[in-house]
Amino acid sequence: MALSKFNLFHYQLNAVSCFFNRQLPKSARCLSTVLVPGEASGPSVKTTVPGPKSRQMIADLDKIQFAGSVFYFTDYKNSLGNYVVDADGNSILDVFSQISSLPLGYNHPDMHKVVQDPDNQIAFINRPALGIFPAQGWPEKLTNSLLSVAPKGHTQVNTMACGSCSNENAFKAAFMWYRNKQRGGASISDEENSSCLVNRAPGSTPFTIMSFKGSFHGQTLGCLTTTHSRSIFKLDFPALDWPIASFPRYKYPLEDHVKENEAEDRRCLAEVEEQFEIYNKAGKFVAGVVVEPIQAEGGDVHASPEFFQQLQRITKKNGAALILDEVQTGGGATGKYWCHEHFNLPDPADFVTFSKKMLTGGFYSLPEFRPQQGLKIFNTWMGDPSKVLLLEKVVQVVKRDNLLKLVELSGKKLMDGLKDLSNRFPQHMKNNVRGIGTFCAFDLTSPQKRDEAFF
Repeated sequence: MALSKFNLFHYQLNAVSCFFNRQLPKSARCLSTVLVPGEASGPSVKTTVPGPKSRQMIADLDKIQFAGSVFYFTDYKNSLGNYVVDADGNSILDVFSQISSLPLGYNHPDMHKVVQDPDNQIAFINRPALGIFPAQGWPEKLTNSLLSVAPKGHTQVNTMACGSCSNENAFKAAFMWYRNKQRGGASISDEENSSCLVNRAPGSTPFTIMSFKGSFHGQTLGCLTTTHSRSIFKLDFPALDWPIASFPRYKYPLEDHVKENEAEDRRCLAEVEEQFEIYNKAGKFVAGVVVEPIQAEGGDVHASPEFFQQLQRITKKNGAALILDEVQTGGGATGKYWCHEHFNLPDPADFVTFSKKMLTGGFYSLPEFRPQQGLKIFNTWMGDPSKVLLLEKVVQVVKRDNLLKLVELSGKKLMDGLKDLSNRFPQHMKNNVRGIGTFCAFDLTSPQKRDEAFF
């Protein structure tokens, strides 16, 4: 039976993964097939999604809590590798990966070994308040996991529970550092101690964090002030008066619009300079600038290495901290553990926040950002040692199986395949394929075309 032109596009879009897997070197192809033995060879959809069982479970959940964001219920026991199985038995290729939080897919055998190890079970049963009662061996676990893949120049790390609290506490660390610079070594006054308890100056400072249009940094109140991707996240909640600058929006293909995109970088950097001047002059001092290496929630929006290099220069010139939010971009999807390592920054970033594929939240920071008092960067659990045990194994598997190289190779083939499709089907795909490693994206020409292609 002949395929219509759109069905042909749909068919070839679904076949891209097969295309680039065939083009990989044999060693890389072997890695991709033996990573999780028993993984499905392809999707198998038996019902609508969500199916009847999922719909019933959603209705049951909705009696207890609002369930409007639930897509379907999942059979995690039978999900494997890159394929998630829902409650109705549909096996689905999961490129969403639990909101980009699965470094090795579902039920990786090495992860099961970590949980089954009797020496590790105590960490899963007893969750310590790490800020006060860390378990024996905790420094070694951090060294073997988070610090073994730390961004260049970073020797300090704090664990947290999630991406939002990682960013929120990085903001707090930047505020403390900025205030200590202002004090110039002076002691904290009684007035500062008393006034902060009623949210007044001088104890409560007027400091701000600059962010970018289109960004997403979390849904706690401070992080929401720096989030500008969709109104659903922000509507009805109070926000702080903090500076916002434009993030570059490039024309594609990049090689055809070099001058326009360089001008776009200059425009956005000029806004950053302007926001520093406006807020610092008003006494709302900009203590830090938070930015994603790729605006993921905002639509996979990329900026050039030169943009980030100049952003770091401007931030340093103004005496502020640069906070790189690698919650979504960190963990290896770009072919390096940290996306900003592609940017050749002249100096280490002041902060690098993480979560998702790193399995635990937290942030790296330079030594000058260490708090000078206890309880300043603090919560009940300060992370979860059981997640660090799993991360330690992830780091070993990534190294053993050379997965960062596989990401680099397969990402290049994926990009080549997507660009080929965009050239052949311009009525369906915009010519704006973009990405680093397997962190790739493209746009269809309309929401209707998108829905026809994927749903």
